[in-house]
Amino acid sequence: MALIKSISGIRGTIGGQPGNGLTPIDLVKFTSAYAHFLQLRNPNNKKVVLGRDGRMSGSIVRNLVAATLQSCGFDVVDLGLSTTPTVEMAVKMEGAGGGIILTASHNPVEWNALKLLNEEGEFLNAEEGKWILDFAETGADVFADIHHLGTVREDHSFMHRHIEALIDHPLVDVEAIRARNFKIVVDAINSTGSIFVPALLEALGVEKVSVINAEVSGKFAHNPEPLPENLIELSSKVAKENADLGIAVDPDVDRLCFVNEDGSLFGEEYTLVAIADYVLAHKKGNTVSNMSSTRALRDVTEKHGGQYFPSAVGEVNVVAKMKAHDAVIGGEGNGGVICPELHYGRDALAGIALFLTHLAKSGKSIKALRGTYPNYIISKNKIELPQGLDVQKIFAAIQKKYAQQPINTEDGLKIEFDKDWVHLRTSNTEPIIRIYAESTSETTANNIAQRIIADISEEIRRN
Repeated sequence: MALIKSISGIRGTIGGQPGNGLTPIDLVKFTSAYAHFLQLRNPNNKKVVLGRDGRMSGSIVRNLVAATLQSCGFDVVDLGLSTTPTVEMAVKMEGAGGGIILTASHNPVEWNALKLLNEEGEFLNAEEGKWILDFAETGADVFADIHHLGTVREDHSFMHRHIEALIDHPLVDVEAIRARNFKIVVDAINSTGSIFVPALLEALGVEKVSVINAEVSGKFAHNPEPLPENLIELSSKVAKENADLGIAVDPDVDRLCFVNEDGSLFGEEYTLVAIADYVLAHKKGNTVSNMSSTRALRDVTEKHGGQYFPSAVGEVNVVAKMKAHDAVIGGEGNGGVICPELHYGRDALAGIALFLTHLAKSGKSIKALRGTYPNYIISKNKIELPQGLDVQKIFAAIQKKYAQQPINTEDGLKIEFDKDWVHLRTSNTEPIIRIYAESTSETTANNIAQRIIADISEEIRRN
């Protein structure tokens, strides 16, 4: 069993002993700490939006969290089966003090999580997240008396309100999409994407849609992370049905990737690249992605006269950098697209609407569209660390060795070699260093990564 307490939320496997899994006791403890945080932040706003993905544990977790919020005197607006971006938008639409999304994102079926939002519908920052974690362990909760208990109101209108906001976006062209008469296959991974994605496609004028893994059972047909090895069924279905493209989302519908008409992959890293290319062609400005994402976004941004800014890994860091540099589009290389005109959160539904408009107006097939972008390949590696190792000392030695190269130390250590790069960062949950390297050649990317791994291994031996 596992329980991971981080600034981005509380994530764990269902069951086990309190403190070693996501048990009812843990759910009550952390939900009440969050309620206390909201009470101090805005005593006059006692409303919280709640939504969940399609996990098997979802209804149990929902009941515990909703009852705890009521016991703390908060009124709950329950969206039921929903998506992360829909909950984020609903917080603002409802004027709520915060929101909780019950989802473990791309984690396997045995996991669930509390993802915590502020009154803007955005994830809490590091300081706020730490306060909640500390209070949960050391604070004393005071629950409401019988006369001040909260209420629960179910509201299932927000899927349509979310879709309406997308249809109204000035860069979404329903008529252009309808005219292309796309045939699309969707892998909904047995979660809420099977409700929301087809509804969006219908609103966009797409009539020929087939959905695999469509039952909202939470019994994921495959590992839910939208990686190549998990999309074999979708790729096969697209090619077999002569579809124009395939769409895959994760269980809470904030990550997005596409499959080409021949069953090959468009590339998760290129979801944001293609959408940014379309947005920047119509709205000049800057872009942001985390520094482990492909350089192709920088190339596309500079092509349109904008400036690209890298951020530390993590959605909250991307959002902060987007706000600081007034970015018109941003996100992460894992297929997460953030469209600030809608809200500051990764939104697969927004990504679908913008991408299909881009594809429709291009007049190209999806594979031909992919061919218009620089072709970079990322090599992803890791190295295990001995107990008690001073990682900063290792990073300092590597930085000194490559001092002649452009270096960024905002999040671990990123070293650039002309258009190639390598990024080293420690994991928040494992004793490892992750090493990502990118080049236009797979061999070169792997060689860069192995060279850095050899440098790290040498420094470990010296220490």
